[in-house]
Amino acid sequence: MLFLHGLLFILWTTSITSVVYLYLYPWVHGCGFPTRDGSFDPPASIWGALSAQIGGKEEWVDFKAPFRLLALGDPQLEGDTSLPDAADGYFPTLRRLPSDLLHARDFGEGLATLRNASHEIVTRELPAKFQALRKQVDLFGNDYYLAHIYRTLHLFTNPTHVTVLGDLLGSQWINDEEFERRGWRFWNRVFRRGQKVEEEITEEHTQEVLGDNKDWDRRIINVVGNHDVGYAGDMTVERIERFERLFGKANWEVTFRLTPSPPINEAETELDPVLRLVILNSMNLDTPAKDQDLQAQTYQEMNEVIARSRPVEDHTSGTILLTHIPLHKEAGVCVDSPFFDFHNDEDGGGLKEQNHISYDAGKSILEGLYGMSGHPNAPARGMGRNGIILTGHDHEGCDVYHYLPANEDINNRRWNVTKWRDAKNLLDEPIPGIREITVRSMMGDFGGNAGLLSAWFDYDAGEWRFAYSTCSIGVQHIWWAVHVLALVAMGFSAFAYFIIGLDTPRALHGGAEHRQVASIAKEDDALVAISRSDGLKVNSSSDSSPKKRTD
Repeated sequence: MLFLHGLLFILWTTSITSVVYLYLYPWVHGCGFPTRDGSFDPPASIWGALSAQIGGKEEWVDFKAPFRLLALGDPQLEGDTSLPDAADGYFPTLRRLPSDLLHARDFGEGLATLRNASHEIVTRELPAKFQALRKQVDLFGNDYYLAHIYRTLHLFTNPTHVTVLGDLLGSQWINDEEFERRGWRFWNRVFRRGQKVEEEITEEHTQEVLGDNKDWDRRIINVVGNHDVGYAGDMTVERIERFERLFGKANWEVTFRLTPSPPINEAETELDPVLRLVILNSMNLDTPAKDQDLQAQTYQEMNEVIARSRPVEDHTSGTILLTHIPLHKEAGVCVDSPFFDFHNDEDGGGLKEQNHISYDAGKSILEGLYGMSGHPNAPARGMGRNGIILTGHDHEGCDVYHYLPANEDINNRRWNVTKWRDAKNLLDEPIPGIREITVRSMMGDFGGNAGLLSAWFDYDAGEWRFAYSTCSIGVQHIWWAVHVLALVAMGFSAFAYFIIGLDTPRALHGGAEHRQVASIAKEDDALVAISRSDGLKVNSSSDSSPKKRTD
């Protein structure tokens, strides 16, 4: 019994500890959105928020950024397309066996038929059934693993906006029926209680005051990815339409305004900060494209975004670009190196695959959307607009800084890229540059990662500031292990209580009671020993006393 009590104690202690970690992992890791106060780092911010709420300190609100974007990369929901067709049954040989036996000409042929059928079932169909079952369980668990990441981070970090940076699904080649099934899982399992951004927002360029519409924390800003619609050589109107019907428009923009600040003095004009969110389909920025009209739509959206932009001299505007394929960078900077592949001429010769957009396509974003050139005679000396770029696609993630070097000829210099951690000296130089963050995938193989982007307007500097941190739950096996261990603990407790009559609740008190019982038993043994010892002494004394003489 003592062994069972100890085993239950170990099971429940381990299970409770692991459940606490799983459901409170943002706090365990100190995850939180970066704050406006530079003295607070992300790990301190969440504890600061908690202590402020407990202590009722209103000054914490002053540190929170007004725009907090929870960024999730490449969930890639897989499906059951690799499973055996249920219409054929998982054991077709067994279904045909009675008919085959009836048509056997003699006993020997029937025996051979039975032997061949048994071999087919055991070596092929039974493993296929097991693989299908494993796949179904894996899909179910993966959905809720991803859902746990979204739900837990949304609860503890309190984002104002949420985005999924492309590759929502696992393949662009699936049929419409399978697309709908995966879309149902996306909205009803993984991002339950989330909602698609309404068409009245995405169809027209809208402006609203940041924070006024509380629905934004439930809206999912979906960026189109190559596994959703294909690369430029595979993208069709039909694939774009079904994506937009289920997940939202591929190209759109929304502008958020801050409440205008009063002028500091009469000589100053009133500041009117705005933050622009640009969602761009980067799959057809490069050529050859299968559908040139779709490509023209993307470039038209870029031109309209540029036309609506404030002058580059106006630093009260900040631009956040959300797109799937990262900008061009040389080999060795990130895990993915530059790579392009094209279809054969008989298949149309279109763009089949790419790791980055081309240098020229990236240049059109840097010098078009952000207005950077580095030329001293350009507006704002070519420094461009303030902002940041978030991408997906490279599952390993990457954090870089794009810049124009100062030590090259102004008219011939090319864009360079360096890791963000090595860019501190470049930030102090009078050269144009911008940060690009490729958000590491939220898939289990990559640690269930999420990005936390904060944006706020620095009224002292007169421009927008951006800060970024990450949070990871760990591989999907952790999610499975925690729940399986909890089930084992509950099952073993029920077995111990109902089958062997073990007082399970007492087992949860651990070894303390066992030690107390053992201590009492030792005390009883000691008392018995003392009693026996005293008895022996009495007998000894009576025997050793002088005997009376009888004579």
